[in-house]
Amino acid sequence: MVITSLVENTSCRPDVGQEHGLSLFIQSGGHTILFDFGQSELFCENAFALGADLTSVEYGVLSHGHYDHGGGLRRFLQVNSNANVYVSRAAFEKHYNAKNKYIGLDEELCGNSRLIPVDSELQLAPQIRIMNCQSQRLLTPIEPFGLTVMKENALIPEDFRHEQYLEITEGGKKVLFSGCSHRGILNIVEWTKPDVLVGGFHFMKVSLDREGKKKLRMIAEQLMSYNTIYYTCHCTGIPQYTYLKEIMGDRLHYVSAGTVIRGFHEYVE
Repeated sequence: MVITSLVENTSCRPDVGQEHGLSLFIQSGGHTILFDFGQSELFCENAFALGADLTSVEYGVLSHGHYDHGGGLRRFLQVNSNANVYVSRAAFEKHYNAKNKYIGLDEELCGNSRLIPVDSELQLAPQIRIMNCQSQRLLTPIEPFGLTVMKENALIPEDFRHEQYLEITEGGKKVLFSGCSHRGILNIVEWTKPDVLVGGFHFMKVSLDREGKKKLRMIAEQLMSYNTIYYTCHCTGIPQYTYLKEIMGDRLHYVSAGTVIRGFHEYVE
């Protein structure tokens, strides 16, 4: 498996741009998948710089319905004329941040014939599947951090039912991709028990005061109780990652735009 990070909040190469968002170019078992699309056309520019051929993508997968993961959707559909993009059926609900600013997807794309709605679980190939774990019991409560969704003309706290995950099995190992882990990283790891997890943890709103550090330490210790290696990025937050790294050591790595992960044996920053 080779994972090339096309978009992330930071960059590890001068020829690769950065933005608040995420896009991962994944090659596994003869298949090529684009997981998320960043917030703009930057993923396309960075793909060229990194030698990632977007026309070779067979499957597009959108982790959830926020602009920083789906903003590049329109451009992808232009660049790649064949691949369908698999989105949660709830992805085009109207999503807002804590300041009531719209942070959802381009509504003009809703109903596009190449956007395939996913209800719960979908097998894309023998070793590749999408799942949302909606029927699983929550071990820890979901924290919306002020994010809301429009329901019956009223904004209510998000339940993130539009979030979905990509699981790829290769060489007997399960690799899980999660865009922001809005439904709780501990919940997701317990539900899926991956060997490797790649994605954001959504800790950037967790302060690093005494209580915040106590919370992060507790989560880090619980994450380490699983037989999982973590590659995090995007909404985890750099200060929060730095603190977690002190606790988790080699169990935790950071993925920037331009990072290439090869088979989880070679880590290139």
